[in-house]
Parts: sequence; C-alpha cells; structure tokens
Amino acid sequence: MFKRLPGDEARNLVTTTPDTAVVFRPAVLKTPALVTLIIYGWRFLIALVRTLWRHPVASAVPVALGSLYAWHGWPLAVSVLGFVVLVLLAWAFLTRDSFARLVGWRLLAWWRLMSVYRRHWQAVMDVSGLARRINSRAYMPRLVKVQCDGWADRITVRMLDGQAVKDWTDRTDNLAQGFDAVSCRVALVKGGRLLLTFPRSDPLASPIPALPIPDEPSVGPVEIGKQEDGQPLKLKVHGTHVLIAGATGAGKGSFLWDTVRGLLPAMQAGLAEIWALDPKLMELSFGRELFQGRYASDPADCANLLDDAVSVMQKRAARFAGLQRSHTPTVEDPFVLVLVDEVAFLTAYQPDKQLRNRISAALATLATQGRSVGVGVMAALQDPRKEVMNIRNLFPDKIALRLDESEQVDMVLGDGARDRGALADHISPVPELGAGVAYMRLETSPEPVRVRAAYVSDDDIRAMVATFTTRGEAA
Repeated sequence: MFKRLPGDEARNLVTTTPDTAVVFRPAVLKTPALVTLIIYGWRFLIALVRTLWRHPVASAVPVALGSLYAWHGWPLAVSVLGFVVLVLLAWAFLTRDSFARLVGWRLLAWWRLMSVYRRHWQAVMDVSGLARRINSRAYMPRLVKVQCDGWADRITVRMLDGQAVKDWTDRTDNLAQGFDAVSCRVALVKGGRLLLTFPRSDPLASPIPALPIPDEPSVGPVEIGKQEDGQPLKLKVHGTHVLIAGATGAGKGSFLWDTVRGLLPAMQAGLAEIWALDPKLMELSFGRELFQGRYASDPADCANLLDDAVSVMQKRAARFAGLQRSHTPTVEDPFVLVLVDEVAFLTAYQPDKQLRNRISAALATLATQGRSVGVGVMAALQDPRKEVMNIRNLFPDKIALRLDESEQVDMVLGDGARDRGALADHISPVPELGAGVAYMRLETSPEPVRVRAAYVSDDDIRAMVATFTTRGEAA
C-alpha cells in the first residue's frame, strides 16, 4: 500500500509523457553485510538450542558417533553403533512393553513429527483457515509436541491468541484429511493449549466375544468390553444411572447383558439384584430366570415393579437418614439395578395416559433420589428426543451407539459432544463392524470415549441361566 502524500497531493501529480504512468518505488535501505551475518547467526544459534532441548536423544546420537569417528576412526564408531542396535533389538524381543514405553513410542513420535506433522503443518493450517495473516505477517498455531502409543498420535498445539476451541472443532475433517488420518478429536488441555488425537489403528474393528464371568462378587465397575486405546472398558453401575441410546440393531443388548454377566457373582452372593422391565418381550425375556421373579413385560406389571423399587428406595432413605450418605452393598441392603429395555415404549408410546404418568414419575423419582441409597437405573431406548425421554438429563452416564442423525449425538451425550469427536452417526450399520460400538460420556469426564461392548450370544445367555440356577438350587 502506498503512503499518502501530505495534503492528498498524489492525485495532482502529472507526467510530461501521457503514455507513461507515475510509478512509486519504495525506498531501499541497504543493510550492511556484517549485520546480516549477525542476524542469521543468531537465528541459527536459537534453532540449534531449540533442537537440542526438544530432541536431546536424537541430537546426542549423531554427535557421539561423529566424535568417535573424529577421535578413534570409523571402526570404533561402527562397532559402537552395531552394539547399541543389538542391545535395543534384544531389549525389544525380551521385554517388549518396557521397550515400547521407553524407546519405541518415542522414536515413532519423533518420526511422525518430522515426516508427517511438521512437514505438512503450515500447509494444513493455511488451507484449513487456522492460520492468520495480518498486515502481510503470517501467524501460525504452534506445534508443541507429538506423543504416540499403540493406536493414536496425540498432538499438543498452542492456539493463536484470540482463537477458540470451536475454531478447531469445526475443522476436524480438514485436520484429519490433511494429516492422512481417519478422524481427529479435539480436547482442551488448559488455557490456550489443545490436544489433537489422530487414530492410526482401530482395536474395535472386530467383534469382542463374551467376557468371562468374574470370580469375585462385586457391584462394579463391571468390565463389559474394550476402549479404543485397547484398555478394558469398565462401566460404573453402582452409585450412578446409565442411559443407552441407539438405533435398531446398534447393539444395545450387548451393554445390558454384559452388565448382567458382570453382576452375576454379586447376585449369587446376595449383594446385588437386577429388576428387569422388558416391554418388547424380545431381549431380557431370554434369561428371565436370572432375575428371580423380578421381571415384568406387561406395562401394568412394569409400573408395579417400578413402584416397588421406589418403595425400597424410600424405606432405605428413611433408615439411612442421619447415619450415612452413601450405600455399601450388604445382604440386607443389596444394590438394586432397575434394567429397562426400550424405555420409550413405557414413557412416550404407552397409550394409557394414567399408566404412562405413573411410570414416568417412578423413573424420575429413582433417577433423582436412588443412587445414594443403592438403587440404580439403566435404561435403553432408540429415540433420544426430549419429547420421548424427558428425563434423559437425570442420567449422569450416557452411551450413544449408532444413531440416525447427527443432532441426536448431542441429545444423548450433551452439547458439543459431536464436535469433540463423538461421531455416533458415522458408526457402521454392518453388524460385524458397528454392533456394540459406541461413544460413552461419563459424569467424571466431559470428553466422549469410543468403546465396544462384548457380544453375549444366545448360547452364552443359556449358559448363564444354567450356571446361575444350578448354583442357586445347590445353595
């Protein structure tokens, strides 16, 4: 941009040659060569110190080999290099876990940093619109560090001043495509810093067979499957309420039966009871003997069973008042889990208005007052809309399996869950690929976690019934 002349005289300038335009040339200030050398030398020194600080091991290796070569010749340098390589290989074969934790993942992180992220960083930031240019000066978000593990790359990023997390969550598709990843998830670490997660593999790609029944009685957390990072998925059921939402065939039954399977030893020991409501007559009825008579399918019977649960809750609250604030399972006061399959049939689609109001009131009472006295609710439904399930916010822990619409993700997991990577509407409808895959958001963490529940087959349920009833009769 040309600087305006005083008095706006630029428009009054004329030329004696009409065919020649007036050309303004900026003044050129010649910098002395010594100043230029000092500036470049200072920049090189800063870059060298930064490299040594960020990559001490990668910098020490060539320095050490170069020193050995300079002082003792190439045979010793090659011998030392070969010895170190053999030691690392032996370490990797003998104790793979410790090698991966201390060496392997760090080497992979350095390689991914240099070959992928730093190489494409500027281009991806520019194209995605996360970089800014002000007065011809470029401002770029800073790549702080890269960490790797068995399934994903985790990138710590320093945002530009004035940027918001939403600026990044709106561009997760751009980031994933730019760095050749399947998906990208954004999480706020602290003020100004983000953690970008780029999965490299998918441990949940294959169905998980039914997990073994625990040996020791416990009311949870119950192991029901696997998390995306390969760690066991343990679901808390005692001291909370769980809402499960998913389309038909998404695998809601896997979460229900895995929970029952994990609580079987506690049920046999008298420390837990499961009260089942099965209005569809197709899921929980297959193992109704496990519930010891606390099973209902008719809407009127479901309402009565819920009223009984409310009565148990209120009696416990009266006894616990002033004595204890949390529940410890005992034979006298076992943990009661109210299991409801397709709760929307009872709360929204039930034609009997009086019955519908009874059921809704009982569920709301249990959801607001039950967990402190050892009465929990686990409810499954297909349609998560507010008019279908108006008490969904009373469930601290929520699970979203495959959903039909992107808006339903936030309905189940809360506002902004889909922007943070909970793509429940993208889960495959093919049973082998997507059945039981879900995003879980717990009360203790706002970040959704991708998980997969183990598949409990009909034969597994028959074996559970046979084992439970045989031990019950023997007792």
